[in-house]
Amino acid sequence: MEEKNSMAIFDDFRIRRVFDKDKDKWFFSVVDIVAALIEQPDLQTARKYWNKLKERLKAEGNETVTNCHQLKMQAQDGKMRLTDVADVETLLRLVQSVPSKKAEPIKLWLAKVGYERMQEMADPELALNRSREYWQSHGRSEKWIQQRMTGQETRNKLTDYWDGHGVKKGDEFAMLTNIIHKEWSGLSVKDHKDFKGLERQNLRDHMSEAELIFTALAELSTRQIAETENSEGLEENKDSAVKGGSIAKDARKALEDKTGKSVITDQNFLPVGNKKKIK
Repeated sequence: MEEKNSMAIFDDFRIRRVFDKDKDKWFFSVVDIVAALIEQPDLQTARKYWNKLKERLKAEGNETVTNCHQLKMQAQDGKMRLTDVADVETLLRLVQSVPSKKAEPIKLWLAKVGYERMQEMADPELALNRSREYWQSHGRSEKWIQQRMTGQETRNKLTDYWDGHGVKKGDEFAMLTNIIHKEWSGLSVKDHKDFKGLERQNLRDHMSEAELIFTALAELSTRQIAETENSEGLEENKDSAVKGGSIAKDARKALEDKTGKSVITDQNFLPVGNKKKIK
């Protein structure tokens, strides 16, 4: 089964999803859908709700639960973990079991997401435009959006290299990403998210312009070093990741020495009411 992991947005909730090219359909994280339905930003609380609901549905003989299966998706800690997923048809039935004023809106949203996927397959530029519209609606500047999109292109070229040189998607991709990030920033991805007061949010969506630039420099350097050294497999690419990250680290320190300001910031783009207190 060939899969593509991505995110979708319902209100302010990020919904993890996987597109199965063989079956030509999306599979969504059930706990993410439940979190949106019950308007619960804490994923652990939403997971407990889903586990109890699963038990009740099984006891009632409801076939909805049996149509849910598990796929690996990126968890809050950045690692790929098995997660309950379901297709649109199953989710539409599941929604009926959750008392929520969001039931109808999320049903319409699920249908819309399926249609948008068909459009994006015919015209991939639509996916880029939707991302731009999302960032604009959340107050990002055009300069920030351009840097975010440029950084994503750099990231994609790096993961394409890994994919073609013996690095496994999922845990190994996450491991190398974390090595690069920790090398240039001095923080793991998780620690950087904690510093910014983030939970389920995408770290890159809450980076400053400078953080985006140094992330891109680290990943560009890593890819070019890996290509030059023809790095193959996880271990050799770990070495390239350290070297690439260190180039961005040296540049970061040079800038900080000149400006007297840290590139790493605790600032984020969360709505005021959703900001998590930073310890």
